[in-house]
Amino acid sequence: MNSLTKVDYPGITRKILDWHASHPRLLPWKGQGPYATLLSEIILQQTRVEQGLPYYDRFIRLFPTIEALAKASEDDVLHAWQGLGYYSRARNLHLMAKIIANDLNGEFPSTYDGWLRMKGIGPYTAAAIASFAFDEPCAVLDGNVYRVLSRLFTPEADFYTNQGRRDYQKLADQLLPRDQSATFNQAIMDFGALQCVPKLPDCNCCPLTGVCQAYQQHRTDQFPPAKPKLSKRTRYFHYLVPVDREGYTWIEQRRQKDIWQRLYQFPLKECTHSGDSTVLQKDFLKEHQLLDWISNEESKDYKHILSHQVIQTRFHVLTGDRLPEQPAFRRVKIKNLPKFAFPKVVHCYLMDYSIYLNTIHHKNG
Repeated sequence: MNSLTKVDYPGITRKILDWHASHPRLLPWKGQGPYATLLSEIILQQTRVEQGLPYYDRFIRLFPTIEALAKASEDDVLHAWQGLGYYSRARNLHLMAKIIANDLNGEFPSTYDGWLRMKGIGPYTAAAIASFAFDEPCAVLDGNVYRVLSRLFTPEADFYTNQGRRDYQKLADQLLPRDQSATFNQAIMDFGALQCVPKLPDCNCCPLTGVCQAYQQHRTDQFPPAKPKLSKRTRYFHYLVPVDREGYTWIEQRRQKDIWQRLYQFPLKECTHSGDSTVLQKDFLKEHQLLDWISNEESKDYKHILSHQVIQTRFHVLTGDRLPEQPAFRRVKIKNLPKFAFPKVVHCYLMDYSIYLNTIHHKNG
């Protein structure tokens, strides 16, 4: 890594601030106070700005204050989050809202350490909220900042280790102007998002080429180094979708400590392989004493890729007479399914097959 004494950190900082002054990035949460900052930072964890914008707008519309979010039911919060993934973010956001509204009398933590004590808040998010909402001089270190630092200084540190992150944090701290911390944090994040982009950055119009080690070494495409790939396990989900003559089906809420906790789904059979669909359907009908029910439709396969696993999913529609009430499942009208929060893969299936499911109901009726 370059020696800190040989780098003109104040000069780099000035160039980034000058670039930012002529490249404003208008986003609805900027300068809107701690609630807007908290909401945007949680939504943008693991999410691109373009994907997160409609969710931010939805939450502000449904829950305009931290108190409104605290009073909302978890089902309502998860439903508003549906499709964004990483649902623990929504549950943690809801918990933070309750703590701030009820335990802290509506007062937001104003320091990095205060935010770091909140569940679901890591070093980057704590620094971002403390900086943007309360102007605490904390250097942020997100993916965009990491990319800029990696190309500027080409450090040997592995960002994906604890020591590597500490080394990058030192670089970010060296660049941070104490009297303009919030402005600079936003500037370097925007610089990474708009100028120093992941692929094919336009170095010809970059103000930092004179000090960028990756550019001078003609190795811009090699920085930042690729993240080590994780091996993923594959799981096979078979959803049984019973549809009765009255237009009802069964759903259940995922309670176990696993993916999609507390979201809704159709009755599920998980297998270690793709499985024999005929056997799965017969076993389900026999187990729940659905006499004279028949298999009506089998969906295409849906593939859902998560950080550590791949979910291969198929849906099986079963039709017959009236579905009984059963403790294991909730009996609901098909037309009311949009009121519930489902995992993205189930939501995609419902979008694809909603017309078909309603057609089956009308045929049965």
